Amino acid sequence: MTMSPSVPDNDRPPPARFAFDPWTWKEIAYLLANLPMAVAGFVYTVFLIGVGAGLSVTVIGLPLLALGLQGARGLGRAERGRARGMLGVRIEEPSPMARSRREQGFFTWVWAGLKDPVGWRALLYSFIRLPWGVATFAVTLVGLFVLWPVLPYIARGLTNADRAMVRGLLSPSDELERRIAELESDRGVVVDTAAADLRRIERDLHDGAQARLVALAMGLGLAKEKLTDDPEAAARMVDEAHGEVKVALQELRDLARGIHPAVLTDRGLDAALSAIASRCTVPVKVVVDLESRPAQAIEGIAYFTVSELLQNVSKHARATRASVDVWREGDRLMLQVRDDGTGGARLDGGTGMSGLAERLGAVDGLFVLDSPEGGPTTVTAELPWRDRADAGTERVGAV
Repeated sequence: MTMSPSVPDNDRPPPARFAFDPWTWKEIAYLLANLPMAVAGFVYTVFLIGVGAGLSVTVIGLPLLALGLQGARGLGRAERGRARGMLGVRIEEPSPMARSRREQGFFTWVWAGLKDPVGWRALLYSFIRLPWGVATFAVTLVGLFVLWPVLPYIARGLTNADRAMVRGLLSPSDELERRIAELESDRGVVVDTAAADLRRIERDLHDGAQARLVALAMGLGLAKEKLTDDPEAAARMVDEAHGEVKVALQELRDLARGIHPAVLTDRGLDAALSAIASRCTVPVKVVVDLESRPAQAIEGIAYFTVSELLQNVSKHARATRASVDVWREGDRLMLQVRDDGTGGARLDGGTGMSGLAERLGAVDGLFVLDSPEGGPTTVTAELPWRDRADAGTERVGAV
């Protein structure tokens, strides 16, 4: 969401005139309401700061201050609504507090409340408004009886100052708060993805290699019993068990490759992507133009992104050929996978595209899908480039 620091042209009030039009009366009403609102905000701020600071040596001081800062958010929301309705100032609401006390834990909630910049800015706004509220109320009230011919111009000048204060102190710090919200969302995606990967590994081990090894142990036990009575049957069973061992080893290798392929650790993206391209059901041309290797985490994400995209090509695209291009552009690692299939892929189409987009977004990446009906399909992905800290890292996950 893009937050505008100024009033859009179509929301600007009309020029001030001698005749009192609806805009002028709204501005006059706003200025007269400044005094009671400023008094209420000032009293709240002084009481909160005084009591919170005075009781900070006790167990209730800081929690009371954190709760009061959430109340200050309410004051800021009311002032934004008043400015929106009476002055035409369009200001977006700041990001809400991330989680409730029950979800965060008490001490985490208190600390998050004490660090809340939105609450502190609202308190500052309420504190400095008292003298301004007194001044605007007095000038406007006198102007209604004495300076009414020029009151529209006076009201416009005073409310312009109000508009500036509302934008300066009650507008969300868009870049920072949007970034915080994105990071909180990305953290959830990373946690969910890690949990899903762990469940997948557990399921593959339980349903694949473990079940096969149990059957192998049972087969060898039966062969042992038949070894003296029926050597030929025992030999056949041992031969079958040997075949089962080979299959189990292949399943373990595939599982290890799914966790982190050894060829990626040993030889980098070029060899690893060529390996998965060779398993694709259509011919794939792989071009990797990198002078150095990125950080292991980025390299792994790039590998699994291309791997899943090529699986989609094999399963859904009905393509005759595909290509994979990888290159570096500034501080970004660029990936592009193309195929000449039937197209029509969507992020909500159930082909795993949305999951890829979320995973890339969790590490500050981008995912762009271009797949018109009839094809071709082009997927472009960007990842932040980070230099490899240790080029001589040991081989991981080899079986």
